[in-house]
Amino acid sequence: MNNILFIKLCGAGNDFVLIDKKMNAGFDLSPEFIRNVCDRRYGIGADGLLVIGDSENTDFTMEYYNSDGSLGSLCGNGARCAIKYADFSSRLKNKTAVFSCRNVSYSGVVLDDELIRFNLNAPSKIKLNFKIKAFNQLINASFADTGSPHVVIHIGEVLKDTKSAVSGYSEISKFPTEELGREIRYHKDFAPGGTNVNFIYPDKDRIFIRTYERGVENETLACGTGSVASALIAYLNFDFKPPVKIITFGGEELVVNFNFKDGTFRDISLTGPAKITFHGELKI
Repeated sequence: MNNILFIKLCGAGNDFVLIDKKMNAGFDLSPEFIRNVCDRRYGIGADGLLVIGDSENTDFTMEYYNSDGSLGSLCGNGARCAIKYADFSSRLKNKTAVFSCRNVSYSGVVLDDELIRFNLNAPSKIKLNFKIKAFNQLINASFADTGSPHVVIHIGEVLKDTKSAVSGYSEISKFPTEELGREIRYHKDFAPGGTNVNFIYPDKDRIFIRTYERGVENETLACGTGSVASALIAYLNFDFKPPVKIITFGGEELVVNFNFKDGTFRDISLTGPAKITFHGELKI
């Protein structure tokens, strides 16, 4: 029987099981193992699994796995949780972090005990105001790849009644996130990899957001790269100025900051809460 030490962390409602390779030698990181660990009824329960390793060139390496067992792309809140753990495990100097995820280098900083800033690279792709056929209508949408692919839709662009052009949603708490999110996540326009789907409601100086995440295959309480994608789209489409406050479905606030110069986004960061919730041991 193998014993695996783990730590559970939460980043603005996005929760993760973290396993440190240095503390656990030779465990089987199979899709079945990941699904069992992330199962909320029979396992620990999490949106995803983080695996942290040592590195000669950076402070640590991070691997992110979706709760369905698949290898994930960049996870913003997971990265902030990894930075929190790296500080806790004495991997950082002066509270600053440089780490790699899927052979791409990133950085971040511990601003306070449970306030973490993660610095992202420029989006690899942005597409504004195109139409998606879903929900028995044509819906205006935008897209940004902020390390993970994200569709962003203003809920007012989705009609409750397809026969009424003024029947767009105005209450994000009542929006059919799971139903429409699942349809767009598997839409042929984004095959074969699929996409994450963010529904936003800009309100004065902040943006309310709900996200359907691929790999989790459900709505999550927060999504870091989705919040960044939504903030960048809100700047381009709705004239939101940085820093942009994002209110997650879990009620936490994330702050997205950036500069935009010569048609390019620079100095992108995601700041918000990240905390260790408990330590445990798995017997396999």
